[in-house]
Amino acid sequence: MDEQNYAIAVKGLRKYYGNLAAVRGIDFAIAPGEVFGLIGPDGAGKTTTFQILAGVMEPSAGEVRILGKFPREARLNIGYLTQKFSLYADLSIEETLRYSARLRRVSDRTFAERSPELLHLVGLEAFTGRLAGQLSGGMKQKLALCCALIAQPDILLLDEPTTGVDPVSRREFWDLLATVADRGVTAIAATPYLDEAERCHRIALMYDGVIQQMGNLAQLRQSLGLTRIELRVKRLTESEKALQSANADGAIVDVQSFGDRLDVLVKDGDRGEREIRQQCDRHGIAIDSLYRDEPTLENVFVTRLRQHGSDPPFVAFPRDRPPRNGESRCSAISARHLQKRFGEFVAVRGIDLDIAYGEIYGLLGANGAGKTTTIKMLCGLLPATSGEMSLAGKQSDLNSPQVRSRLGYMSQKFTLYDDLTIAQNLEFYCGVYGVPRKLRRQKIEWVLETCGLLGREHTITGSLPGGWKQRVAFGASVMHEPEILFLDEPTSGVDPLARRQFWRSIREFARQGTAVLVTTHYLEEAQNCNRMGFMVAGELVAQGSPSEIVAQQPGRAIELRVSQTQAASNLLKQKLEPWRVSIFGDRLHVVLDDPERDFSEVRSHLEAAAIAVRSHRPIPFSLEDAFIGIVQRNSKSVSNGSVE
Repeated sequence: MDEQNYAIAVKGLRKYYGNLAAVRGIDFAIAPGEVFGLIGPDGAGKTTTFQILAGVMEPSAGEVRILGKFPREARLNIGYLTQKFSLYADLSIEETLRYSARLRRVSDRTFAERSPELLHLVGLEAFTGRLAGQLSGGMKQKLALCCALIAQPDILLLDEPTTGVDPVSRREFWDLLATVADRGVTAIAATPYLDEAERCHRIALMYDGVIQQMGNLAQLRQSLGLTRIELRVKRLTESEKALQSANADGAIVDVQSFGDRLDVLVKDGDRGEREIRQQCDRHGIAIDSLYRDEPTLENVFVTRLRQHGSDPPFVAFPRDRPPRNGESRCSAISARHLQKRFGEFVAVRGIDLDIAYGEIYGLLGANGAGKTTTIKMLCGLLPATSGEMSLAGKQSDLNSPQVRSRLGYMSQKFTLYDDLTIAQNLEFYCGVYGVPRKLRRQKIEWVLETCGLLGREHTITGSLPGGWKQRVAFGASVMHEPEILFLDEPTSGVDPLARRQFWRSIREFARQGTAVLVTTHYLEEAQNCNRMGFMVAGELVAQGSPSEIVAQQPGRAIELRVSQTQAASNLLKQKLEPWRVSIFGDRLHVVLDDPERDFSEVRSHLEAAAIAVRSHRPIPFSLEDAFIGIVQRNSKSVSNGSVE
């Protein structure tokens, strides 16, 4: 390997921790200015690889060169954004950035020039005096990125940089990454959000310490050899079971529920569609719509890992109480004109909610929109300033033990004690939630088996990766079979296979009559919700099913392939509102209110700048497109300084 031709060159890399092989001989090379995605399940070896590339850990074997040097020799040319926050809580944004600059030997004059531009790019310029410890998770990640970029590194190592960051900020982050890559910066990024990874020039799938597959998005999709069919029907659960059980000839490869639709992977589009229609007809199920599309990167990821036998089995929850199916239309959570003030600041502005037993309701919004504040009021952790609430039919004494014992709550921050073992944490929560002693062993074993931690129950919880902690925390919150379940970003940092297990469990609880209120920044999984509401600056500005929310959006999304992607993005962001333009790998997505009228103007702008339009086509809005459109159209009332 001639490492001089590459920004990063890795050959035969291995890392052992005693007898444990974390990385087992991987090879890859990254060209200057390339954005390279490294994806894989929890424990695949990604973070170990990043630590070796950053020069903070030595490999056990193999060759690693960064800009033709050993990693330790190239550290001043590397910006490293770690998986865990590396900020000092008692320093302000400006002090944090200045401290990072001095560590990287950036002069005060250069700092004064670069700092305002970086803070403006990430929307933090108005909050330079705010302490890092008072920032939301998304704002912390933006500040950490500024710290990584302040020295203008040639290499960016980004280990799950957008975990806990809202969709608007995530899209802004990836647009910023495309901008710095266009200037010649080389980036390698790990992310559990596979819609993000689709923006990378190339992607490597890592599993069990080995790179299993590598290529660009088109190559990975093509290698799967499958077609994805989106199926919308009223009787979703019955349809899912029918398609899963009737697949005798192998025409259907995978069926997954997403809120008000099914995603069906088939080997052949025509044959698969016939099979779907036949099964629906056989069971008397009317099809509302059926739409063919390319498989997603998540489809590739899940299918490949299943082929390696890493898909954990679904373990049914050991219920001790009968389901609440007869109460599916009854209100479990209700709020009227709910408001919360912190001094002069209004965090929640008179929202109305009504969530039934058996329903999964998604409360979505940007960082600081007021979601967590709303949940804390609803579950009695924070008093409301005004408004009315009812839980499980009770309008008073919502803090009483009788009401609280009927609730399950998984907070945004981990609810586990790091210095206890997994088993000790679960025993503690069994006691807190009043699980009968005779049932505790069975419930704890369910959590361990669901999480894939059987035999590891005596592991100290603090030593677990974030995704594993989330799984255990979810198990702890449902062992007592709650009637109402509050989940605040339950899958943050969890890999796609584990995320599927999460949502299968959540859907199963809902089918048994549990009312679920969930927040998430990952809008692909938000489609698992039956209904959802979008919050902007403390107000609920839109409600409906995922399909209804998308259908309500004005205009159309257009996919463009052009001769100069970054230059086209820069130009169109000057001509249109910036949120309407986003880079997805080698393509542009542009949102136009009137495509027939507006596209000719877009083409004229590009051709005047000598940028050729190679192809264009209308594409369906994603739920993320709808979210960003709703948030940005309400941007006059949005404040980045909102308290969550």
